[in-house]
Amino acid sequence: MTGQVRTVDGRVAGRRGQATRQKLLDCLSEMLSSSPYRDVKVIDVARKAGTSPATFYQYFPDVEGAVLEIAEETAAEGAGLSELVEDRSWVGKAGWQSAQELVDGFLDFWKKNDAILRVVDLGAAEGDKRFYKIRMKILNAVNGPLTEAVAALQAKGRIDKDVNPGAIAGSLVAMLAAVASHQKGFSAWGVKQAELKPNLALLVHLGVTGKKPTK
Repeated sequence: MTGQVRTVDGRVAGRRGQATRQKLLDCLSEMLSSSPYRDVKVIDVARKAGTSPATFYQYFPDVEGAVLEIAEETAAEGAGLSELVEDRSWVGKAGWQSAQELVDGFLDFWKKNDAILRVVDLGAAEGDKRFYKIRMKILNAVNGPLTEAVAALQAKGRIDKDVNPGAIAGSLVAMLAAVASHQKGFSAWGVKQAELKPNLALLVHLGVTGKKPTK
């Protein structure tokens, strides 16, 4: 956490206040892993953090406000996903490695932040613009540089000139997000994580380059 942390009424929180605020967020994050978002109550979060509802309301207007704080922090972390695509080669064996590392990093990020990302997806699907913007911020970290990667291959004549780089990148990112949010479901279909990743990487490589990977 960087910069000044303020209470709801605008006061700057001291070190102890910041620690209390962070503990409330950590407890809420943990509760989201086991409870439906709308079932979480302020009194339950406060009790788990060893404090009172009055203290909770010093830092957040309600549970949704605290959830949005967690979501924003996750989006800030998600900005690092761009490193999975930027300055990567998609030619030859390096292209296969790029596809694998993108899939590994994307799925790992989603798995690590599964609880809050489920809430973000739900809010975005229900038309809440705040959650929609957060979701797009995360996905754009990959969509932007992936669009540039496809455009660069196209400029060099490596892929068809009629391909729309934005459409290809957007479709691949949407696929990655859908698969990432459904990782647990694949086991019900008899697909192990070790089998999922290379097959997903194959689809990504085909989507970006139009060719089977060189392994």
